[in-house]
Amino acid sequence: MRTVTFWQKPGCSGNARQRALLERAGHRVEPRDLIAEPWTADGLLAFLGPLPVAEWFNRAAPRVKCGEVRPERIDRDAALELLLSDPLLIRRPLMRRDDGDCMVGFEPAAIAAWIGMADGTVEVGEGCASATPCPPQEEPT
Repeated sequence: MRTVTFWQKPGCSGNARQRALLERAGHRVEPRDLIAEPWTADGLLAFLGPLPVAEWFNRAAPRVKCGEVRPERIDRDAALELLLSDPLLIRRPLMRRDDGDCMVGFEPAAIAAWIGMADGTVEVGEGCASATPCPPQEEPT
């Protein structure tokens, strides 16, 4: 089994379920506070760099859900600036295995392949079960 450093939002029930799933599968999980971490552009890029910029963002973040931040319209540099200034926008969890390999988000099939969990073990995905929808926003003119 592996040791996984797991950056999460403290108090997030989704991250708690994800972490518990990894632990039940026999992995050692070292939780870290995603919000309090002193992120740098290079530090974030170690996780996010291989992904398209739009996939760097937490789709459940209030600023994304309400349309204030539109990931598909943001370039790489602007995205890094936003994520560093508001870590709630970072897609989570961020995870690093003991061999240094990184993973972003909690997509069941990708996690099963990445961490070596048995088929059918991963039953939780991304998102927040308690998230409430934002009021509709008018499109900017």
